[in-house]
Amino acid sequence: MIARDVMTRDVVSVTSDTPVRKIASLLVKNRISAVPVVDSSGVPIGIVSEGDLIGRREAEQEARQDWWLTTLAEGEAVNPEFLASLRLNYPTARDVMSAPVTTVGEKTSLREIAEILTTRCIKRVPVVRDGRIVGIVSRADLVRALVVAPHMSVLQGRM
Repeated sequence: MIARDVMTRDVVSVTSDTPVRKIASLLVKNRISAVPVVDSSGVPIGIVSEGDLIGRREAEQEARQDWWLTTLAEGEAVNPEFLASLRLNYPTARDVMSAPVTTVGEKTSLREIAEILTTRCIKRVPVVRDGRIVGIVSRADLVRALVVAPHMSVLQGRM
């Protein structure tokens, strides 16, 4: 079996300027856990997952921001309204996406996809044709392939 056999074809994607709130809404509405980020030509440039939206790096960024603001203030108190306005920034896909994104072709074997997911510690890969997304294969798609073709060792390469 190959990527084309198991991929999800209706891929929800976003651009790098899509606000994080919109991305979160798309994930919930479509019951998915990630979206590819594409450029104006539809070429994948990154991916935003639920993990990226949780803000793993938020505390680290805030500590860094507080440090440089204190340095710039040269001992003066920083205006609280100014600090509040900085924290009201609205991040976009560009700010949180994982990049570069790993992709596969439509004819990539499920065995190879399983190896990519495992070695790169990722949960999904966009499937591309001529550089543009035509589908996505997730770990769940690989598990479904095991159910659909239990007599075939689709992930072991014995077909």
